[in-house]
Amino acid sequence: MAGFGKKEKSERIKLEKGAYKRAFRVFKYLKPYSPTFFMGMFFLVLSSVATMGFPYYLGKLLGSTKKTTEIPEKPFDLFDITHIDHIVIALFLVFIANAIFSFFRIYLFTSASEKALRDIRATAFKKLLFSEITFFDKSKVGELSSRIATDLNNLQELLVTLLAEFIRQWITIIISVIVIGLISVKLLLIMLSAVPIVIVMIIIFGKYIKKLSKKAQDASAKSNDVLSESLNGIKNIKAFANEYFEINKYATQIENIKTLSIKGAIARGLFAAFIIIGLFGTVTLVIWQGIKMVQSGGMNETEFGQFIMFTIFLGASFGSIGSLMGSIQKAIGATERLMDILNKETEVISPDKEYPTLKNGSVVFKNVNFHYETRSDVQVLSDVSFTVNEGETTAIVGPSGAGKSTITSLILRFYNLTSGTIKIGDKNINDFDLKDLRSNMAIVPQDVVLFGGTIAENIAYGKIGATETEIIEAAKQANAWEFVSNFPDGLKTLVGDRGIQLSGGQKQRIAIARALLKNPKILILDEATSSLDSESEKLVQDALDNLMQNRTSIVIAHRLSTIKNADNILVLEKGKIVESGKHSELVNKNGVYAKLSAIQFGDTSN
Repeated sequence: MAGFGKKEKSERIKLEKGAYKRAFRVFKYLKPYSPTFFMGMFFLVLSSVATMGFPYYLGKLLGSTKKTTEIPEKPFDLFDITHIDHIVIALFLVFIANAIFSFFRIYLFTSASEKALRDIRATAFKKLLFSEITFFDKSKVGELSSRIATDLNNLQELLVTLLAEFIRQWITIIISVIVIGLISVKLLLIMLSAVPIVIVMIIIFGKYIKKLSKKAQDASAKSNDVLSESLNGIKNIKAFANEYFEINKYATQIENIKTLSIKGAIARGLFAAFIIIGLFGTVTLVIWQGIKMVQSGGMNETEFGQFIMFTIFLGASFGSIGSLMGSIQKAIGATERLMDILNKETEVISPDKEYPTLKNGSVVFKNVNFHYETRSDVQVLSDVSFTVNEGETTAIVGPSGAGKSTITSLILRFYNLTSGTIKIGDKNINDFDLKDLRSNMAIVPQDVVLFGGTIAENIAYGKIGATETEIIEAAKQANAWEFVSNFPDGLKTLVGDRGIQLSGGQKQRIAIARALLKNPKILILDEATSSLDSESEKLVQDALDNLMQNRTSIVIAHRLSTIKNADNILVLEKGKIVESGKHSELVNKNGVYAKLSAIQFGDTSN
């Protein structure tokens, strides 16, 4: 057990180091816009230096004791000013310069950062769409949405505001330290005595705040997941009268967010309190020493005025550094999770192009074994072998959990085989470009998911850019045109979120129309009629018969009446094919199919 504990500890340390590295990889997205970014950095330096003109000249103004009302005849010199009128002019010139530099700094920083953020958003979305199905098996939609939205907002704050402000404060600190050192080395040393303590506290508080920030982000993602699931399953919640159960579940998550956020606020508050007491106490001590030096003649009033102003700026900058470090740590905590998505391996999908139509649509499984990555101890398919000839229909039946839907997922190459081979035509499925493979296939699932647009847009999803004539023809073949044309808006009717405005049978026929428009070589029907009433089932089945004509079809069926005419029926049980043949052959055997048939039809006749 001791050895296990040591290993766990070393892995955590390694992960922490890697987390920082992943977080800072985000800056590679700024590389294409580095000229704009560094030009913004240049103006940042200029504006920061110009800002330091304010304490310089204000110190002169406060320390000026000359009462003359006449302006000297010598030319105006920005750095050698002895008259208060010239000092005021210099101050306004500093303000104007700072305003100009700040405008360009903000514009250039924002321009480069927003372009980089646009690329990050596009890359993150692309990575999610190209991620393997196993990734979504392990992740929740609410959590992923939170990463893209919340974490990107934190990153935006880092690139647009925090980074520039952090650099500005350090420039202020450096210039202030130099000027104070030129005025009095003694006072500078007294002031800098507090710096090592501040740095140590920044490191300690920074790590703690970063840890709390990551936990708060994770808790926020979990709460979003509960919210998303509850809204998507609102009918089930109401049907089971579980509103208060979900409310309590959500309350637990948001209570966790509140607790973590308050802990983070306490840490940041304690840090700010330390900064205030430590730094401003030091500033008070230094000013006290400065007054004594003026009184003793070791410093004149003008130098003391400048010293006071630069000391105030120095203290304020150190105070801001503490707050900025907390915010930067929070942004890094969010960024490293975002980097997990941006740097993950995905499927290789070729760009949009004309895909070749399969010459041979046959499907051959040979000694296929498979288990899911998330359930490696459960063998889903064991030594499965079968052939679906081109243009034929093969049905797969069996009890729930037998592995029927897994077979269709493997044909679509959603998962990689544990062992064995699958051939499409005479080519190994792994040798296909994924876009070429899937572009020759279409699936009509039991649970049809429509996108929240119009009926036309959902049908045209099978062939992007399809004409209205093609869409109408597909709707007619799918027995959908009758109900579509009766809607006041026809094809422009909005289907609602996930197609909520349509009935189950209507959604199925839209999905069939979509598949017809795609004109696939291989068709997969995953219990497409199992949840429909008798009238809807007949309409959908007629549409499916049109769809299956002259195509290689693989049908997963719950209702045996829909597969009586299949060329071949595979009976799957516990991941193995236990029977195969036509309906008329299987009902006469004393096997699994005959028992299923007896349950559904009441006898074993064909």
